[in-house]
Amino acid sequence: MKLRKPKIEPIELNLTPMIDCLLFLLVFLLVSTTFNQYSRLNLVLPEASGVPPDNRQQKIEVVVKPNGEYLVNGLSLSSNNEAELMAAIRQAAGNARNLPFTIAADGKASHQSVVQVMDIAGKLGFVNLNISTRVPHRGQS
Repeated sequence: MKLRKPKIEPIELNLTPMIDCLLFLLVFLLVSTTFNQYSRLNLVLPEASGVPPDNRQQKIEVVVKPNGEYLVNGLSLSSNNEAELMAAIRQAAGNARNLPFTIAADGKASHQSVVQVMDIAGKLGFVNLNISTRVPHRGQS
């Protein structure tokens, strides 16, 4: 009788079930873990009592009305031409060209009127030019 030699099969290590089990454990741990906010600090910050702004500071404010009229620091001009507006701004500013220059234009004022004020301010050498806006109240659109 002839005996057969047993065949030895090569050993394979299948990692797929082990990876599936590890992923399942990882998902389970992530779902069941509660995240606490221990790193968040509760701070009570001090309030600053700053110096109130100096209302006496000289500034140039040009108001542009809806009909194209100009007011320079609250004084109305007799006409809307460029020469009179330039003269009124020169008179209000004197020789100081570093004063804050604010343009407060009505929403219905023409774009040309606002650009004309900006152009005159540039010609006179003002560098601190601001356009004033209104901050809407909550609940309004």
